Amino acid sequence: MPYSREGGKLKQRKYSQAEVISKMQEDKVRFVDLQFADVPGRLQHVTVPVESLDEDAFKDGVPKLDGSSIRGFTDIHESDMILLPDPTTYGTLPWSSDSLKTGRMICDVSWGYAMGRFFRDPRWIAQRAEEEAKRLGYDTTYWGPEIEFFVFDKVSWDVTTPFAGQGYRIESREAAWNPGIGANNSPPIRFKEGYFPATPQDSLQDFRSECVSVLGSNFGIVSDAHHHEVATAGQCEIDMRFDTLTNMGDAAMTYKYVIKNIAAKNGMIATMMPKPIFLDNASGMHVHVSLWKEGTNLMFDEKDEYAELSQLGRYFGGGLIEHARALAAITNPTTNSYRRLVPGFEAPVYIAWSRRNRSANIRIPVNMKGAKYSSRKRLEYRTPDPAANPYLCFAAILSAGLDGIKKKSDIGDPVDEDIYKLTPERRRSLGVKELPGSLKEAIECLESDSDFLQPIFTQEIIDAIAENGMKEFGEVSRRPHPYEFYLYMDI
Repeated sequence: MPYSREGGKLKQRKYSQAEVISKMQEDKVRFVDLQFADVPGRLQHVTVPVESLDEDAFKDGVPKLDGSSIRGFTDIHESDMILLPDPTTYGTLPWSSDSLKTGRMICDVSWGYAMGRFFRDPRWIAQRAEEEAKRLGYDTTYWGPEIEFFVFDKVSWDVTTPFAGQGYRIESREAAWNPGIGANNSPPIRFKEGYFPATPQDSLQDFRSECVSVLGSNFGIVSDAHHHEVATAGQCEIDMRFDTLTNMGDAAMTYKYVIKNIAAKNGMIATMMPKPIFLDNASGMHVHVSLWKEGTNLMFDEKDEYAELSQLGRYFGGGLIEHARALAAITNPTTNSYRRLVPGFEAPVYIAWSRRNRSANIRIPVNMKGAKYSSRKRLEYRTPDPAANPYLCFAAILSAGLDGIKKKSDIGDPVDEDIYKLTPERRRSLGVKELPGSLKEAIECLESDSDFLQPIFTQEIIDAIAENGMKEFGEVSRRPHPYEFYLYMDI
């Protein structure tokens, strides 16, 4: 297994360049998948014979990438790029046959002709974020995203015949809309009643266990628990052990990759689309973050009676509150993201903080108390969803938090009331603002408030994020929606 026990705790196993070459021989690998993320956060890959990965390939890279064909990367006149495999991300693909045994490594992306790292590579942005935190005296930042997703039996849609109607259909053995007993020989899960049901209603326990096993055995990603989530029709969550920023970006990309492939192997489809189901909860990606120096968690202060949160932690949260609307363009980067950010479905619509209140978009977990549990003190930023590019999402959150520390941004008073139930007047009196209501609004906020992202983000990648988002917003907004026929055909 690529993880081992040290001091009674699971520790991820990392391979060096020499070790990974030897390990590929030991694993009888014949091909290697070289993977990287595009700007929107979708995993891309090219597969090469294992013989082509010698020591020079790790040092000089693999010239197999046309950057002009990757979303958000380059124009056609500057397309030659290099993939640099990271041996610490090595794992094997259990769904490849023994005769075609395939390994994988996540890659850094560089310009061709030895011109240095590519400025729109999301993984480079994550690495720059870690470097900036260290430059400011925070030698470690820890990240723990709670990535929710749906697993369906079948999904179909029609958007290719514009004059014959557009629509979609979701099939799930658990779905509340099934006319009776589902394929799992159990009554359906009712809307908003999917949290922690036992089998057979939870029909995906073995699926999640298989995902956990592959994540650990093949990729060294440690999982703490897995469970069914609140929504009907197969909403799930697998909790990963926290890690440093770039490592967790790699882990989140691997998490999505493994889940989708295990679902496909079992004749199902997994999706990180935030809001596929009307009238039920959507999928979020609550992100837990803490800053450390020399083994000390700088977020913890035992003298703080409210939440044992340090002043530095409050400044960090103040930065998140100040830039929350601009952050949304990165943490919630799809048009579908804003169908999640509506009242009534446990999603954080309002910009506020609290120690327990899940209607605020920043929560300070207070499950445990005292110095014994100081390592667990962190902020939970509840706005993001799993459609986000994890490298960019974590880097943007860190950028906002560090800006808050730099400016000593006031986090304000906590809001311990159910914000959904407050009147608009009461929310205004508490200084509670709302997150953007659309991707277009979020991008406009980013374009007017992006200075905090520098020096971590380049202007080129900020422009690429905005350009891609506005393109997708335009594509969706120009098309008639099926519900519009219901509303307006009698006009």
